[in-house]
Amino acid sequence: MHHRTSRRTFLATTAVAATAAATAAAVPGAAAHRPADASSDRRLKRIISGMSLEEKVGQLFVMRVYGHSATEPDQADIDANLAEIGVRTAAELISTYHVGGIIYFTWAHNTRDPRQIATLSNGLQRASLAGRPGVPLLVSTDQEHGIVCRVGEPATLLPGAMALGAGGSRSDARRAARIAGLELAALGINQNYAPDADVNVNPANPVIGVRSFGSDPEAVAAMTVAQVRGYQGAGVAATAKHFPGHGDTNTDSHTGLPVIGHTREQWEELDAPPFRAVIGAGVDSIMTAHIVVPALDPAEDPATLSRPILTGILREELGYDGVVVTDSLGMQGVRTKYGDARVPVLALLAGVDQLLNPPNLSVAWNAVLTAVRDGEVGEARIEESVLRILRLKARLGLFRQPYVSLREVDRTVGSRAHRAAADAIAERTTTLLADPGALLPLSRRLHRELLVVGADPVSPSGTTGPPTTTLADAFGELGFSASSLSTGTAPNQAKRAEAVAAARGKDAVVVATYNVTAGSAQRTLVDALVATGVPVITLAVRNPYDVAHLTGRGVAASLAAYSWTDVELRAAARVIAGRAEPAGRLPVPVQRADDPTRVLYPVGHGLSY
Repeated sequence: MHHRTSRRTFLATTAVAATAAATAAAVPGAAAHRPADASSDRRLKRIISGMSLEEKVGQLFVMRVYGHSATEPDQADIDANLAEIGVRTAAELISTYHVGGIIYFTWAHNTRDPRQIATLSNGLQRASLAGRPGVPLLVSTDQEHGIVCRVGEPATLLPGAMALGAGGSRSDARRAARIAGLELAALGINQNYAPDADVNVNPANPVIGVRSFGSDPEAVAAMTVAQVRGYQGAGVAATAKHFPGHGDTNTDSHTGLPVIGHTREQWEELDAPPFRAVIGAGVDSIMTAHIVVPALDPAEDPATLSRPILTGILREELGYDGVVVTDSLGMQGVRTKYGDARVPVLALLAGVDQLLNPPNLSVAWNAVLTAVRDGEVGEARIEESVLRILRLKARLGLFRQPYVSLREVDRTVGSRAHRAAADAIAERTTTLLADPGALLPLSRRLHRELLVVGADPVSPSGTTGPPTTTLADAFGELGFSASSLSTGTAPNQAKRAEAVAAARGKDAVVVATYNVTAGSAQRTLVDALVATGVPVITLAVRNPYDVAHLTGRGVAASLAAYSWTDVELRAAARVIAGRAEPAGRLPVPVQRADDPTRVLYPVGHGLSY
C-alpha cells in the first residue's frame, strides 16, 4: 500500500527531474566540493598524530549536555548530567570524553537568551582548548526555522522550508539562511542541522511535512542549494538532511523504523536530486536518515548503518567527501535492529564521521574504543573521519578565532533589519487557497469585529504564541477589533459551544487549523461556526492539506501559513487584511479527501487579489 501511495503521488506531481544529474547541472553556480588544502591538511595530520586513541575517538562524538553554563550550571542540570552522562558539567564532559562537538537543545537549558548562549559557547571552547588535544569544538543545533527552532526570540524567527517553497524565491531562501547563519555565528553556533533536503511526496508523512521545501525534486534542489549558500556564506556549516531521503515515510523515525518502498529508479528521480545538487554546491555536512530503503540496501539496515548507502552511494557514486553526521542516535529508528553498543561501530563502518547524541555516551565511546583495539575498525578509518572533522573546523576559522563577542551578539541577533527582512520574506509565502465568495481581503469597515479561534500548538522555540493570541494581536495592530479563544486541536462539545457563542455578533471568524483529518473535531468546530452564518476563514498553521477536509463545507476562504511561529502568523494576518498580496503558491499538491488519487489543488496553485 505504501508503495502504491508513493507512486500515485509521484505521478500526481508530474514535475519531477528528468534525471538526477540534470538537476545538479540546473542549479546555477554549482561547484565541486571544496578540495582539501594540502598545507592545511599537513598541519591537521600533525595534530591528529599527537592525539591518543581516546582523543581521536572523542572527536567523532557530538553530545548533548544540560546547563546554561559550561562550568556553573544549575543544580538540577548537574543532577541531569550525572544521571545521563556521569559528569557534572559541560567542561567535565569535554575533559572526560574529548568530544569534538556539543549540540544545543532548548530542553537542556542551553538556549535561554542570546548573551547566555554566546557565553556558553565561549565557555565550551575554553574548556576544549584548555585540555588535550586543544582542538576547538563544533557547536551545533537544529535551527531549521518554521516548526523546528531551538533559538527563539529575541533572535529573528524566519519562515520554514515549505513556506519558503511556497514563496518560490531562491533569493529569499538564501537571504533567510544568511540572516539565520549570521545570528547563529554570533552566538558561537557553527554547525546548523539545516536545510532539509527531503522531497515531501507523502501527505501522510508524520515527521517531515512542512520541514521540506516541497514535492518537486528540482524545486527542492534549488531551494536547498540557496539555503546552503546562505548559511555557509555567513560562516556556519550547513547540513543537508536526511540522506538518502526521508520524504516518503508514514512512520516517524523518532519512534519507529520507516521503510521506503521506492525503486532505485524512483530514488534517482525523487530523492537524489537535492543531495546531488548540494554536493555540487560544496555543502559542509550531510545528515543520515534512520530509514530502510531495500532498493538501496537489500540487507535492510537503517541508512545510518548502511555501508552500501553511505559509502557505496554517497561517497563513491555521488563523490561526497565532506562530513557525514548521523541523525540522533537516541532515536528509536536506529535502535530497533542493533544494541546501543553496536550502533556507533556500525555507523563508522558504514562511512559516518560524526556520531550525534548517543543515548549513553560511555557505552558508545567505549564500544568504538573496543572495536579499534580488537581490530574491527582500523585506527586509520578513525583518523580519516577526524581529518574531515578538523578540516571543517579549520574552514570555519575555529582554530584562528574560536570565541565570539558579546558586542556582536547585541549588534546582530534580532536586529531591526533582520526582523524587517523576515516579515517581508514571510509576506511572500502566505498562500490563498480558496475564496469562493470573494470575501478577502477583509475590510475594517465591513468586518471590524473579528474572533480568532483554533489550535494553539506549543511554540517551536518555546518563546512565541499562542497562535490564536498572536493572530488576534496582529489584527488589532491592523485596525480591527479582535478577540481570541483557544479551542485546541481536539475541541470537545463544550469548547465548540463556547466558540459558537463567542462568534455571535462578529463580522468574521478566523480558525487556525492544525493537521485536520476526516474525523477531526476541528472539522466539527468549523461546521458549527459556519452554521452561525458568520463568514469563516480557515488558516492552516502547519500542513496545507487541511483544506481538503474543509472544502465544500461553507467555508468563506482558506489559506495556508505553513507554520505557527509569529513571523508567519503576522504575515498571514496582513494578507487577510489586504496589507499584503497573497503571493504564495502551493509547493505540494493537495489531494481530495474523498479520493486521494485525484488532485484538488496542484503544485503552483494560489489565488491573488
